[in-house]
Amino acid sequence: MFAVTRLRVSERDAAALAADVAALLAALSARPGFRDGEVGRCADDPGLWALVTRWDGVGAYRRALSAAEVKIAGAPVWVHALDEPGAYVAAEQPLEG
Repeated sequence: MFAVTRLRVSERDAAALAADVAALLAALSARPGFRDGEVGRCADDPGLWALVTRWDGVGAYRRALSAAEVKIAGAPVWVHALDEPGAYVAAEQPLEG
């Protein structure tokens, strides 16, 4: 499965966001089931960013977000998150509970 978190960031906060996302990805990479992740800036709207992570399954993703170190590293990133659904199961994968 993969997760997409869209972030709205001012130009003055962009450099700090990049550093904060690096710290978050480091914390996520230590969690079981994490495959990889990346962040990018929208080509048409420089204030809009996307953080995409890939996981072994929904359970691994949810457990990772519950870890204290992930919550701490994620707080400065998620403050910029848009309030919208972000977890997706790839079309060829079955849903897990």
